[in-house]
Parts: sequence; structure tokens; C-alpha cells
Amino acid sequence: MNRGLIWIARHSLALALAAGFVLPMVFIVLTAVMPEQQTMTGDLWPTSWQWSNLGEVFDRAPLLTWLRNTVVYASLITAFTLVSSVPAAYALARYRFRGRNAAFLLVIATMLLPPQVLIVPMYVVWADLGLTGSIWPLVLPTLFGDAFAIFLFRQFLLTIPQEYADAARIDGCGELRVLLKVVLPMLKPAIAAVGLFSFFYAWNDYYGPLVYLSERPEHWTLSLGLASFKTVHAVQWNLTMAATLIVMAPLIIIFFFAQKAFIEGVTLTGVKG
Repeated sequence: MNRGLIWIARHSLALALAAGFVLPMVFIVLTAVMPEQQTMTGDLWPTSWQWSNLGEVFDRAPLLTWLRNTVVYASLITAFTLVSSVPAAYALARYRFRGRNAAFLLVIATMLLPPQVLIVPMYVVWADLGLTGSIWPLVLPTLFGDAFAIFLFRQFLLTIPQEYADAARIDGCGELRVLLKVVLPMLKPAIAAVGLFSFFYAWNDYYGPLVYLSERPEHWTLSLGLASFKTVHAVQWNLTMAATLIVMAPLIIIFFFAQKAFIEGVTLTGVKG
């Protein structure tokens, strides 16, 4: 048996899993450049490559407006999550106080709570404040921390030796300076991982924008706009797939350049409990 077949046999499971992720992408790309009539047939390979479909979707829907709204929404959620979650995780990892374990268990418990449970009372509160129809009901809650981000940061902080902070305190650093000058630089891999998690979540979020922004098309995000695009152009699958490809492209590019930091951060957050 030659080396090629041996390599394929050894990596057959990985190749099968990779195919499960790659084939849908290939289907999307091929459908995006098909003529409209061919999308209703069983043909998978375009009879002619209609690259103009990628430009036509910008004429059919305000994709640039939705893209701008999504970038603002995802950037604010990412920034607010990082700013609020790092201090909370630092307190849970470094300070000993009564109820610390109970507080951490409460954070873990909130991760198990489906968002649909709180959506009605939260909507009433935001409606009373007159903020429905804007992104603020989606963004402002992240100023109080994100349970998943706090969990990952705490796990990473437990891997950093306490001696670094103790040495800084002996040199006269206050607690805030210890966090900003000593701990935060060592926390970069976890910050990169959590930042990417938050940005990707906000970019793909459909439920939140559907609840708070559905009546304001000028504030729609890409995920919400993409769903409506399918409804308005119900039979034009080539344009729908072209819009899907445009929505996915920024995430693929970001992950391609940040995958090293992302993998490192996720790996290191799980080495100590």
C-alpha cells in the first residue's frame, strides 16, 4: 500500500469531519454564482458563472447599512463584555471572600438559563425606558458581564502564578495597577479568544435583533436582514446564497488571521479548574 493511501486511512475521520464543514460552503459558493433558473434543478455545477449575482444583492437590499449596523453592534458587545468581565473574573480568581464559591456557581448557573425565559420582562423594562427599536437593549446588558466570558477568564487567571502579583505589590503597585500592568498583558490570549467568541456571537445573533429591531429596518443587522432577504426574494436562491456568502466572508477572514490566538486562548483556559 502506498504512502498516500496510508495517510488517507490514518486521517479518514478528520477528513470526514472536514468534509462535513467544507461541502456546505462549496454548495453555497456554487449556488451563489448559478443562473436563477438552474437553482431550481438538481444540477450542482453552474452552467455559466454569474459573478454579477454578488453585485446584484447590493441593489436588491441595503446590505451596506446592515453591515454597518452589525459592525457597530458586534464591536460594542465585544468591548463591553471584555471591560466588564475581566474585573469580575479577576475577583473570583484572586480574592478570597465569603461566598466566593457561591458567586461563581451563580455565574455558572446563569449560563444554563435560556434567554427566552427573561425576554418578556426584559422587553417590558426596555419598552418603559423607550429604548426598543434600537441596539441598546442588546448592548447595555453586557456592561454587567457575560457569564461565559467570566468563566473563561477565571480559568485562565488560575494558570497565572500568584507570585507575579505579589512581587508587584511589594514594589508598591496598587490593586488596579497590578491588574492593568501585570495581569492584563498575560491575559492577552484569553482576551483574544473571548473577544472573538463575543464578536462572532453578535455577528450571527438573530434572536435578539428579531425581538428588538424587527420593526425598524434601518437598524437591522445582517442576520436579520438576510432572513428577510429570503422572504422578499423567495425563489431567487442564487441571490440568497450570494448574500449569505457576503455575510460569512468577514468572519472567515477574521478567523483566518486570528486563529492562532483563538486556539491558544481556548487551550489555556482549560488547563486548571
